[in-house]
Amino acid sequence: PLLHRACEDVTEFGPSLARLVEDMFATMYAAQGVGLAANQIGVPLKVFVYDCPDDDDVRHLGHVVNPELVEADGLTVRGPEGCLSLPGLEAGTERFDRAVVEGLTMTGKPVRITGTGWFARCLQHECDHLEGRVYTDR
Repeated sequence: PLLHRACEDVTEFGPSLARLVEDMFATMYAAQGVGLAANQIGVPLKVFVYDCPDDDDVRHLGHVVNPELVEADGLTVRGPEGCLSLPGLEAGTERFDRAVVEGLTMTGKPVRITGTGWFARCLQHECDHLEGRVYTDR
């Protein structure tokens, strides 16, 4: 049920948020994922982490607190998509091939992330999680 509820904004920045981000990275790597939203580990806060290549094999690594998908445009591409919360399943899912997310770092510093290709898919997927949607809802 937690995956189908919108998450809460983070209002406190400090050691507990840093520990959450660290734990999320460890969980994502243990599950061999490329992105993970906080609600996937039972924490209903707007935070996600990623370690995801784009279509040019450029690695993108980071986290976003209180992310907002501010742009999603370009071509609509139907591609394979899976989720750590739905192990073993994969489905062709339509996503834009360019996405821009704005938010904060764990220290409260503003961040803007632009992704294309596979990384754009990852950004849209994680933002969906924090709004209470999983890719199968699409």
